[in-house]
Amino acid sequence: MSACRSFLQRKINDSCLTFRRYKFKKKWATTLPKIPCSRLALQYFDINYSMQFGDLWPSIRISLLTEQKYGALVNNFAHKETVLNNLGALKAKDFVSEAQNVISLLQTQNNLDTSEKMTVDEASLNLVGEKNNAEQTQATNLLSSLSNSKLTCFTFSRGDISRFPQSRSDCFGLLEYYLMDVASLLPVLALDVQHGHSVLDLCAAPGGKTLALLQTENCQHLAANDLSTSRSSRLHRVLHSYVPRDQRTEQKVQVTSWDGRLWGDMEASTYDRVLVDVPCTTDRHSLLEEENNIFHRIRTKQRQMLPLRQAELLVAGLRAVRPGGEVVYSTCSLSQLQNECVVERAVELAASDYGVHVKTQDLSCFREVFKNTFNFFQDCRVGELVIPHLTANFGPMFFCKLLRIK
Repeated sequence: MSACRSFLQRKINDSCLTFRRYKFKKKWATTLPKIPCSRLALQYFDINYSMQFGDLWPSIRISLLTEQKYGALVNNFAHKETVLNNLGALKAKDFVSEAQNVISLLQTQNNLDTSEKMTVDEASLNLVGEKNNAEQTQATNLLSSLSNSKLTCFTFSRGDISRFPQSRSDCFGLLEYYLMDVASLLPVLALDVQHGHSVLDLCAAPGGKTLALLQTENCQHLAANDLSTSRSSRLHRVLHSYVPRDQRTEQKVQVTSWDGRLWGDMEASTYDRVLVDVPCTTDRHSLLEEENNIFHRIRTKQRQMLPLRQAELLVAGLRAVRPGGEVVYSTCSLSQLQNECVVERAVELAASDYGVHVKTQDLSCFREVFKNTFNFFQDCRVGELVIPHLTANFGPMFFCKLLRIK
């Protein structure tokens, strides 16, 4: 009895004995302070992007936190003339047409004889500058294709924050235009789809770039893939709302929900053009939306694994394109780890693991052609990056073009 008494006394003295009703298991979910995902994203961006962009970061930061600017991609399958008149009445401008005008103006630049005009190819050389013959030829061909592009996309002028009204159905039951960040069209224009090409959109949902590819009217066959079945459903809805039934038959458009990383094994060396618009941190969405935010604590590992997944998707795209074909890699992130680093790593992996050799293509001519619409970052190691600015609040959008040699 004395032994039990002494044991209890010792426990009380050590302050280790607690009445049952005061015992509880700590609930981490309720006791830890709840920091919004958007604030976590902003903290992460402040640390990383301030080092990457230096003095440019404050301007980019406030632009990302401000309402995004949209454009209207005209549906070529709808009653186009009526749509053009309606959008023109809003005092909006077609930025693709403006780029074509820049190329046309160069045809007469530096001419000693006003009656003598430069060809498109010669004018293009003024844009591409001093490059080797192969690079000059590739850039010239790209600009020549751009001058003949069938895409029409209206935006408001710099500093004009007007909004487009919601699209309406025309007499055929098709929506007249698709509202989107017009920087998303640059990867499609860079892909340079030619008539009769077989095209793969490896990460197609929600469908803006897929729709733009169809609007070029050059795709003989378009494979649109996205791993997420819910996002693929949204892609289906976009196609049904904008594309006539005879233009979205299984022979022309194939929508799948496969793991894009396996595409190199399933259909190697098949396509003329491949667009790899990979999942990323979607910087603007991460700063403005809590729903489906990749900076949520439960998605930390998924976010950390993004560069690896992006590299695997790009390698699959490089394997899926035929030798001589081209791949465009794109993200809506400012991160070097998800942009230049992924491209450089994927090029190494494709060569070492699969014997697929590729070469990055120069797209610097886009800076000159589209300088009136977008703000470009000047110091990318590879590819081009559209950075948001309050007067032209598009992007971010990184895109890089790669040519498969063998």
